[in-house]
Amino acid sequence: MDPTSRGRSGAGEERATGHRSTLTLNVNGTDHTLTLDHRTTVLDTLRRHLGLTGAKKGCDHGQCGACTVLVDGRRANSCLLLAVAQDGARITTVEGLAEGGRLHPLQEAFLERDALQCGYCTPGQICSGVGVLSEAQDGFPSHATAATAPVAVPVALDAAEIRERMSGNLCRCGAYPRIVEAIGDAAS
Repeated sequence: MDPTSRGRSGAGEERATGHRSTLTLNVNGTDHTLTLDHRTTVLDTLRRHLGLTGAKKGCDHGQCGACTVLVDGRRANSCLLLAVAQDGARITTVEGLAEGGRLHPLQEAFLERDALQCGYCTPGQICSGVGVLSEAQDGFPSHATAATAPVAVPVALDAAEIRERMSGNLCRCGAYPRIVEAIGDAAS
């Protein structure tokens, strides 16, 4: 029999298939070494294997942003990332944003502005917002940034910039005005 074929041993346990790899992910500051099927996404790894349920499975196609996490400091849709391709990556979820028992400033701003309703999209919105703050501080332009803006200089986050940069995150409840305000507060 082909050693890469699937099957189960007589005891009902899955045999080694050749479709799995061992990898290490640093999630919220802790290294996790896992042996995963090559098709396992970062989102499924976080939720099913590590018990971190902040990132949500919305569309599972990278279109809603509910699964947004930070990978090596950059925001990414975790439903589109294969875990094996992230071996050695540093992943931050909404659960890992607080430091020393204190919420991240953006988490605090979301609470102060009541920038959530049902809360389903909130973890992805917050992780994406943290990415927006970092990208703007590092001078990365968006489609809303003026063409005459200096390169590699922090970008001012007005409402138009924030809306453009957050356009990949959807909220069915329509909390967008408060989300924009909260990100603006955290940028100040």
